This record gives sequence, structure tokens and C-alpha cells, in this order.
Amino acid sequence: MIRRCLLWRFIPQGILLSVFALVLVGCSDNRTPVEIASAQGILLLGNGSEPHGLDPHLTTGVPEHNILHSIFEGLIAYHPTDESAPEPGVAEKWECNSDATVWTFHLRHDARWSNGDPVTASDFSYSFRRILSPALGAQYADQLIVLKGAEDYLKGNTSDFSTVGVEVLDEHTLRLHLVGPTPHLPGMLKHNAWYPVNPGVIESFGSIDSRESDWTRPENLVGNGAFRISKWVTNSYLEVVKSDSYWDADRVSIKGIRFFPIEKASTEEAAFRAGQIHYCSNIPIDRIAYYRSRHPQVIRFDDYLGTYFYRFNTTRPPLDNPLVRRALTLAIDTGLIVREVTKGGEQPARGFVYDGVSGYRTPGNLQFDPVEAKRLLADAGFPGGAGFPKMEILINTQEAHKMIAEAIQQMWRDHLGIDIGVVNQEWKVYLDNQDNLRYDISRSGWIGDYVDPITFLMIWTSDSGNNQTGWSNRRYDALYKQVLLTGDPHHRNALMREMESIFLEELPAAPIYWYTRKYLIHPDVKNWHPKLLDYHPFKFIQLEPTGFRL
Repeated sequence: MIRRCLLWRFIPQGILLSVFALVLVGCSDNRTPVEIASAQGILLLGNGSEPHGLDPHLTTGVPEHNILHSIFEGLIAYHPTDESAPEPGVAEKWECNSDATVWTFHLRHDARWSNGDPVTASDFSYSFRRILSPALGAQYADQLIVLKGAEDYLKGNTSDFSTVGVEVLDEHTLRLHLVGPTPHLPGMLKHNAWYPVNPGVIESFGSIDSRESDWTRPENLVGNGAFRISKWVTNSYLEVVKSDSYWDADRVSIKGIRFFPIEKASTEEAAFRAGQIHYCSNIPIDRIAYYRSRHPQVIRFDDYLGTYFYRFNTTRPPLDNPLVRRALTLAIDTGLIVREVTKGGEQPARGFVYDGVSGYRTPGNLQFDPVEAKRLLADAGFPGGAGFPKMEILINTQEAHKMIAEAIQQMWRDHLGIDIGVVNQEWKVYLDNQDNLRYDISRSGWIGDYVDPITFLMIWTSDSGNNQTGWSNRRYDALYKQVLLTGDPHHRNALMREMESIFLEELPAAPIYWYTRKYLIHPDVKNWHPKLLDYHPFKFIQLEPTGFRL
């Protein structure tokens, strides 16, 4: 018993306090926090960073979405095993016309908000109007411009929402009219941009387009998902508990989830090793080999629909020059990074779009070419790096990002003769500076919002809130509009390849590698299946105590 209690001495104070609050009796019965939580039906998850917020129409990060999809549910939900399959959510059934331009959704009558209110078609209409409100400034609002009239409403060309293709036939029937054939719409609707919010709650704490509002405070937030928020202790943990008002509550096995914002991979791995969390989202690179050889039953490597890349702030000279951006890109030895730094089976990114998704093949052939990079930099007016201004790489707090940045820093020093600094910022500050173009070069990652190549390409349009580089190209924007109007898959892929070719010619960002998902998961956790987008619907997760300890 004493030996088990001594484990607390080696866990950082923030983790100790949050887990200790959950399992005050942990030492008295000689069980680890995971063993007690498994018996109680509480899932303990490492979640990377403190969430930037809980407004589904304003958040953009993975840590936030992990929480959001537990407390909200859209018309379509996430399938437990197949990322491409639509799982009924608030809509129990749906159909479309012959060219997939008009979709009708039939909402289940027993769908309820966590305060007991019915979830209605009018709630969805209100929510779509909210995210499209120009004053809200939602970065993901462009997800909805597949709706007829949505782009004009978003740009403020009209204030009449009745011109947008959202039709409430009755309180349980919603019809969406689209600008062009969109057979992949069910996949799009899983994203939090399409989540409903409770109109009464929104209006109680401000207006429809208020960005700063208390409605997302734990005591105020009303969701419609399988769980409801219970407690949020900043920089310690966020807790959700099973919602009795959820329409499918009988199928929800676990009683709650605790999300721990542990930014340092070494700290998170130590918590996992000590039996304090079921799931470790970030493995220190130097621990991968250990788990592969000693504990292969807890380490997993899954395909992951995402690209790791560096954004360039194209509003700042000399990064406004495509020659400079290409030189910086070609001087990165991406093969060396995945072999010697990340070591998780990642693939060097030849283009930006994850290759092979939905039959799409990237036209990119980016390769490490230091000779060409040096020539391009000289052509841009910086021979041998002479006269190149001081710049910094912005990263958020994680050891892996720091290791990658330092490796690239050395490559640019060796191959181009330039010295770029590295600045490390906490997640919320990092996001804010990236959003507002207060950076030179920024560490970034993009995970597909749904299984379709356009989700990688739409972020680089001029109006996209996720662009965050200052880059704009009229031809690129025009091609995107054509993609929205095109139903033929071959023609659509050709248009998207042309879009990506423009991106790769001008390189507002440097693709580095295509992700894999590497993580640690305790054997007590069941039904956690490999998912291309890494979205695991918690309603299907089960906990079965095994007594396993590292």
C-alpha cells in the first residue's frame, strides 16, 4: 500500500490534484486511479491541451473537438468503426434527390437537449444562421457555403436568411438545398460546424452573433449529446457525465469522461505508466521503441487523415516571395524527419492533400533538394543566406514540435545559410497569434474534417477562416466554386488536382509529412477502433476491468 502511494510523488502537481480529486480513496485500497475509474465506468483521457473554448461554431482544434463530440450531436453522427459510414444522429433517416442537390432529414421525436427541451428542425436552422452570421466570424463558416445562398449571407450581401437553402418543413423535418451535387454531404454533417446550439440558451447570454458569451460556462452550457458537461477546472481537467436526456442513453455504457490537458508528452506518458489515465494521446519519441518491444499491447499506430506542415505568413517580406517559400520548403529533409525524429511510420508529404483519400492522387512530387533550394534563395536576392532577415518558427508546447523545429532550423542553417529562431507558446496564445497573422512561420497540422480531399483544399481559399497565411489566388478560388457545382467524381478530382497544383506552385505552406496516429491505450478500454479521422464516438466505448498494470 505504501509503495503505491509513493507513486504520487513522481507525478506533476497539476495531474496529481486532478486525478486525486476523482479517486480520493486510491491509496487506501491499493488500486490505481485507472483501476478505480474502470470499476466506476469513468474514462480518463489525456487530451493534449487546455481547450480554447467549447463553442462548436468557434473552436477549430482537435482537443476541443474531442470534447465537443461528447456533448453535442449533429444530424449525422460518427460510426464506431467506419469513418466513411454515416451513423444516424439527431436525424433517424434522410434522403436526397437524384443529383444530390436537395436533402431531406427526418429528426427523431425523442431527441432532447440536456435541459429537457426537444431538439427541432428550427434549432438547426437557427444554428446554421448563427455560424453564417458575418459578425460571429466563425472560421469554419465556409463549410456551409454548399448551401444555396449561404455565401452571400456570410459575406453580408444579404441579411435575409430565407434566401439560404435551409427549409424547415415542420419541427421534425429539415430540407437543405445545395449549390451543386454533394453526395458526400452526410460525411460533412458530422463536423462541429454543423452542430446545433440551443437558441434559448444562446439568446439568454447575448445575441446570435456574440463571440464573447457565458453560455459555454459549465453551469450554463446545454448540449444534445450522449454526455453533458459537469465540471471544468481550468488547466486541470474537464469532466462530462452521461446525459439521461440523450435519446440513445440506454446504449451509452460509460458513466463519464475526464479530459486532462497535458501538453508535455513526457508528463502524459508518465501519468499513463503510473496508471492514472486510460489513454495517452502523445508518446515521447524516445519511448516508442520501449513500448513496441516491452508492451506492444498498449501502443497503437493507426492511419490518420492529416498533414503536418509549416505555414508561411505571406504578408511579411521576404515570405511574400514564392521563391523564398519554395527554397525553405525544398531545404527540409522530410525523409530524415520521419526516420529520425517522429519515428511513428509517417510518410514524407509529396503534396498537401493526404494521398489516396477517396481515390484522389496528389499531383505533388515535393522532394528534398538543397541544391535547388540554395539556387532559389539566391534568385530571391539572398545568396548564401546573406541579408536574410531574422525570423522565428512559432510552435505550441509539445516536445515533438520542438524537436521537429530544431531539426528544420538546423537544415535551413546548413543548406541555406540562414538562422531562424524558435518560439514556443501555450496552445491558446499560439492559436490566437496564428489566427491574427502575428508570426513568421508557424507549426501547423490539418486533420480532414471528413473523408474527402476537398477538406484539405478548401482551407486555402481567400475567404477561409482557416487559411491564416494571407495568401490568395483568384484561379484557386474559382476552381473551388467549380468543385462545389460538380457531381462527376472524375471531373471533380481533376479540378481538385488543379487546385493543389496551384498551391504547390506558390507554397503558402510547406507540407512536411502525412500523419499516423500513435498513442497508448489501456486494455480496459474496449471498442476503441482504428479511425481515419481519430473520432471515437464515446457512446460505444466500454470499460472492462482487467487488472492490467505496467
